[in-house]
Amino acid sequence: MNDSQTLLYEQHGAVGVLTLNRPRSLNAINFAMRDELHTWLDARMRDLETRVVILTGAGRGFSAGLDIKDPTIMAASYSPREAYVAQRTFSEMILKLRRLPQPIIGAIHGPAIGAGFSIAMACDIRLGSPAAIFQAAYINLGFGGADMGSSWLLTRAVGSGNAARYLLSGDVLPAAEALRIGFLQAIVEPESLLAEARALAENLASKSPLGLRLTKEALDLSAGGLTLEDTIRLEDRNQAMCIAEVASSTSR
Repeated sequence: MNDSQTLLYEQHGAVGVLTLNRPRSLNAINFAMRDELHTWLDARMRDLETRVVILTGAGRGFSAGLDIKDPTIMAASYSPREAYVAQRTFSEMILKLRRLPQPIIGAIHGPAIGAGFSIAMACDIRLGSPAAIFQAAYINLGFGGADMGSSWLLTRAVGSGNAARYLLSGDVLPAAEALRIGFLQAIVEPESLLAEARALAENLASKSPLGLRLTKEALDLSAGGLTLEDTIRLEDRNQAMCIAEVASSTSR
C-alpha cells in the first residue's frame, strides 16, 4: 500500500507486515486510517500468498485509539441511529481481523489504548515490549467499558474476572501484568520485538497453508457462547446510546 496515508505494508515472502503509521498521533485512528484498514483487510481476504500477518505501530506506540483530537470526528453530533451507524464502521474492523484467514501476530510497543487495545485483542498472538501498556479507556469517558468486541475477546484471552477488572475500571494494564494473566505471550526488548515477531511468523508460515487457516477457524469456533458478531451488535447498541447521551448532556 505505497499510496496509503496512514498504513505501511511490506511483504516478506509469505509474511506480511502491517504498520499503523501515524506516529505523531501515537497511531490514533482517524477516518482515513479506518477506511484504509478496511481496504487492506478486504484485500487480505482474497490473498492466497500471505500466510501470516504481523501487526505493529510506528514510533512510540501501537495505537492511542480513536483520534479524539481530530475535529471531524469529535465535532459531530449524533442521534442514536447515527451513532450506531458510525460505531459500526469502526467495530467492523474487528470482525474483519478475526475473519482473516491468516494468523495475526501483534508486535506491540508503547500504548494500545481504546480501539488500539481492541485491535491488539483481535490478534491471535501478542508479543509486547516492556513499555507496552493496555487500557480500555472508554468507561473513563462516560461510555460503556465494552467496545469493539472487547467483552468477548478479552474474556477469551484472560478470563472473565481479569476482563471485568480492566473493562469496568478503565485502569492501565502494564506489560508485566498482561504477561502474567496471559494477554501477552512474551515480553521482548523493543530493539528485538519485530525480529522476534518475524521469526515466529516465519515458523508459522512454514506450516501447511490450509492447516493454518483451518486451525484459526477452529480456535474461533471452539470459544462457544455468544458469537463475536452477536457481541459486537450488543456493544454497538450500548455504545450508540452512551454516545448519544454524552452528546446530549454536553449540548445542554
